[in-house]
Amino acid sequence: MKSMKLLYVAPSFAASLFSMVEIAGAELSEMVVETQNTSIATVGELRSQVSQSSSFLIPYFKVDIPAQSQILAQESNENEVEIQVTGKKAPFTPTSAPVYIVPKEDIQKQNPSSAAELLRSLPGFTINDYGFGADIHTGTFLRGFSINQSTFHINGRSFGSNVNTYHGGTDLNSIPVDAIERVELTGGTSATLYGSEAFGGVINLVTKKTPQPLKLTTGIELGSYGYQRYRLGYGGTLDNVNFRLGYERFSTDNNYAVPLGAANRNPSDGKLFNGDSRVDNFYGNVEFPIDSRNSLSIDAYKTASRRGLLYFGFPLQRDRLDHDLFNIGTTLTSKLGQGDDSILKTTIAFNQDFFSTYGPTGTTAFRNASLDSRALSGRVEHQWQLNETNKLTWGLDLKTDSIRGDVFSSLPALSAQNGVVNRDRSLLALFALNAWKATENFQVELGLRQNFTSDFGSYLNPTVGTRWNLTPNLDFRNSFAVLQRNPGLDQLYVFDTVHNWLPNSSLIPERGVAYTAGFDWSVAADSVLVQLTYFGSSLSDRLGVIAGRWDNVGQVTTNGIEAGVKWQISPEFSSFLNYTYTDAKINSSKTASEVGLQLATVPYSVGKLGIGYDSNGWQANLFFNYYSGSRRAVFAQGTAGQNATDFSPAYLSLDFNAKIPLHKNVALTLNLENLTDNSYEKTNRIYQPGLTYRIGLQASF
Repeated sequence: MKSMKLLYVAPSFAASLFSMVEIAGAELSEMVVETQNTSIATVGELRSQVSQSSSFLIPYFKVDIPAQSQILAQESNENEVEIQVTGKKAPFTPTSAPVYIVPKEDIQKQNPSSAAELLRSLPGFTINDYGFGADIHTGTFLRGFSINQSTFHINGRSFGSNVNTYHGGTDLNSIPVDAIERVELTGGTSATLYGSEAFGGVINLVTKKTPQPLKLTTGIELGSYGYQRYRLGYGGTLDNVNFRLGYERFSTDNNYAVPLGAANRNPSDGKLFNGDSRVDNFYGNVEFPIDSRNSLSIDAYKTASRRGLLYFGFPLQRDRLDHDLFNIGTTLTSKLGQGDDSILKTTIAFNQDFFSTYGPTGTTAFRNASLDSRALSGRVEHQWQLNETNKLTWGLDLKTDSIRGDVFSSLPALSAQNGVVNRDRSLLALFALNAWKATENFQVELGLRQNFTSDFGSYLNPTVGTRWNLTPNLDFRNSFAVLQRNPGLDQLYVFDTVHNWLPNSSLIPERGVAYTAGFDWSVAADSVLVQLTYFGSSLSDRLGVIAGRWDNVGQVTTNGIEAGVKWQISPEFSSFLNYTYTDAKINSSKTASEVGLQLATVPYSVGKLGIGYDSNGWQANLFFNYYSGSRRAVFAQGTAGQNATDFSPAYLSLDFNAKIPLHKNVALTLNLENLTDNSYEKTNRIYQPGLTYRIGLQASF
């Protein structure tokens, strides 16, 4: 709820009042003004009494007025009126693209072990590489696009590696969940602000910065197959400075029994081989005011992971992967002028991803390779409320990328590829996005992003979107974006000795369009929130591997539907439903056998239903997870009779978790996964064990 007091001296105070209320984000259905003369007017009566035009809305708020909201105005003299306003923020972020937010309350209910497990509950997402047996080859997809075809941010800045070889790519299993305050997923015109490679969308992880008393938090969780997770954090508010420091360690053996035909099944004992994992995370942030108009924030995290690889194409894969990640950034936020309608944000950030893989080649040879990917970036963003109907966000991005590849194989046939490669590139992007409230119920968003690169020249990416308030509770939105993703430096220049894939310096960018259309609907005083979206895209010059060499292999057209429903049944009980259907069809390909097929490892349907109870610290949640099965990749043909058209079987799994308060600041947590105790194939011959458990203690002091 929002509340404010206004003091205005003018006969036509009502029009200005409407504008001021709406700028503050209040929603009023019926406004009542009472003066010393006891005269009462409704909104319509007040509007009819003023000579000025109707009120306008800034792009991020709408007027949808709950009956309980009211204004009490007492006239102190003939022209002076004091007005009290109370209202409620809109249940949806009114932009032209679908927006999904996972708040901290939902994160606590799900109790995820990694960011990958958290994100899989969002509409549009398909995440195969999470939980027991997690393997980076099996993929993370958003609206049919791989993890490197979407943009991932932490506090608004990129942390993606854009590494495509040596088991590279953004590893969501390494992001510390304890540091995350909320998750934001959007798309459409957001590509103007955050990068023209956002075919799938834009995902922003926001770390914890909310002011609070100083507090020490700790947690321990133990579970099946050597699962261990330890957390320690300290932070709060001290002399107007918000800070948080934390450490998290996760490890698991993953040595459970798997059926015949499973990837990396050890024939001696029938258990998963080389599936162990260990991750250490250090993170921290600090935010403090410089003065009344300026504030500075700094946040950083360091990750070190060590794991075995379960590559599904070879029997008993023995390769190991070391992945070290470091990300740090600082943002200066300044309010320009005298008001709050002009905000300047200046960010400087550094990101490093270091991948090292090593292991045997056959029985006599050995291979190892490393990729050190670094990015230094700067960003200036100005958010400017030009007037009541136009909000302009504009600025520039600067970025330099570099990569160092070190390749070695003891096989004589590959010795010519051994050596060190150093490459770099630079990018400058100018962007501008204007949200225009054309009428009280219709908003238009227009965006342009002009990119200048050192290796692929300059290119312009426009975006457009609209939002139409059909009724006070129903909005229709649509968006269209022209996008481009450039090949990674590793794909262009570095030999992949693990897979024996040759680079190709003649690669051209992936280009295409992405579009969405859908509805946001609130029902029963916002106790039920519904989002339904059609998404589509066309991607040309898709990057892939042909005959052991990176190439632009063809075109993919994607069509799909995603739905999200949240229902607050009562103060204690709630429910949600997320569903995604994705038809990602290969229209043309240099590999003729793939034409007309679904993209490998992308399922047609995924869904999640949750039912929860929350009261006085007691929590209980039941989750139903559906996966339609996905086409196995060609490398997954480890069993006789398999071919490129084979699909893994569909499955339905049930999970349960609970939180039981033991003391004022101590709670017991319990997670039971796969309640039906059915060992199913997650994807590409990677199997989930039967019933597993996690039990833990959480405390704060």
